[in-house]
Amino acid sequence: MNAPTQQHSAEIELNRILEAQRSAFKAEGPVALETRVDRIDRCIAMLVDNQEAICAAVDKDFGSRSKHVTLMTDIMTSVGSLKFVKKNLKKWIKPEKRTPFIPMNFLGGKAYVKHQPKGVVGVMTPWNVPVNMIFSPLADILGAGNRAMIKPSEFTPHTAELMKHLFAQYFEETEICVVTGGPETGAAFSSLRFDHIIFTGATTIGRLVMKAAAENMVPVTLELGGKSPVIISEQVDINKAAESIITGKAMNGGQLCISPDYCFVPQGKLEAFVKQCRSVIAQQYPTVQGNADFTACINTRHFDRVKSYIDEARDKGARIVPLCPQGEEFSSPEEHKIALHLVIDPDDSLACMQDEIFGAVMNIKTYSEIEDAIDFVNERERPLALYYFGNDKLEQAKVLDNTISGGVTVNNVTMHVACDDLPFGGIGHSGIGSYRGRDGFRTFSHARSVYQEGWVNLSKLAGTLPPFGQKVEKMLESQIKK
Repeated sequence: MNAPTQQHSAEIELNRILEAQRSAFKAEGPVALETRVDRIDRCIAMLVDNQEAICAAVDKDFGSRSKHVTLMTDIMTSVGSLKFVKKNLKKWIKPEKRTPFIPMNFLGGKAYVKHQPKGVVGVMTPWNVPVNMIFSPLADILGAGNRAMIKPSEFTPHTAELMKHLFAQYFEETEICVVTGGPETGAAFSSLRFDHIIFTGATTIGRLVMKAAAENMVPVTLELGGKSPVIISEQVDINKAAESIITGKAMNGGQLCISPDYCFVPQGKLEAFVKQCRSVIAQQYPTVQGNADFTACINTRHFDRVKSYIDEARDKGARIVPLCPQGEEFSSPEEHKIALHLVIDPDDSLACMQDEIFGAVMNIKTYSEIEDAIDFVNERERPLALYYFGNDKLEQAKVLDNTISGGVTVNNVTMHVACDDLPFGGIGHSGIGSYRGRDGFRTFSHARSVYQEGWVNLSKLAGTLPPFGQKVEKMLESQIKK
């Protein structure tokens, strides 16, 4: 009896906030450049002024997450995105000239696209990078002139409550508002009649968000993840490749949507690759347990899930290589920290090869022909990211031309996401739509087409008005030809 009442109360409150924001948006009228910049500046100030509190909240939610990881992956990247939008906004908001009917070029006709804010945007964020996943899309949302309601993950409650408190300090509720709660609140949130909604998280939840949004014809942007592959060329320096890959994989304990999931290594270079992975981890993380630099699993549930991948693979006879000092493979479930493990040539039926890992496990596959690796990638759902290491331009072109993914980094991992001038998003099961920078500005704007008639009515000039005669026939003949 109590749960439905709570859900109903949440729906009433969410709709109240939405209507207050929508009313304020309508009352404001055209959103001035200065207003957009001011809102972006307040976001930057919020992050800079409260970085210590943010790092502490994220660390408390994870159980162990270095403040340096939070400063790099959450705060620095967010400030960078906000500053990028601020720097380029003046040119983005200008109408885009388009070509009118050719005769009207000479008769005063004009065509252009006017980008207008959509209104109120709903933002549903994940737990893995809990601050950046608010501000990265928010930079684009504010740049486009919108207002926002934000629903953070319930898996990072301390960060969510801090964000709710800070946004209330720096913004009016009618500008930006954070709402907290569990799955019931999330379901109610995704059912609101937003003007756009962006969700970042699991594909299973993304389907539910998309279904709920469809009931109200709300456009969606979904960033969903998947199993991101790495292909290492026969011609590349295997040590340099291993260093980049293992550094990227260890970041945030593997809990990134663009983290390398499985890696194709030339057969003859497998042992050199494994050896270098050991060496890199030994330099960066001499210990794992008790080391604040190595991020823990977000909670016991995810600890158990990731550990089960390793246990199953070991039980089924796969070779497991823990990258840590002996005895530091696993903490207690309460501390939920798992050292990075390599699973060598796992069978495709294993859960670690079926599920998105989202943790400190990386599958290593060997290959003899590059076409085999390409075919393997193409037989599976399209990933959010793909990584290629190699110096052979023809082979690189073959890999990029014959695979499809949300984005690509060549000779490194995850770096395409750090570029604010590139769109970020998936394709198919890894997502719908994209954001970041100019592309994000367009995602959260309505591209309104405008045609302005010139000095002469084109229909009269062309003779296309009834009654039809020889003039219209000549015009049609001149246009309908090879």
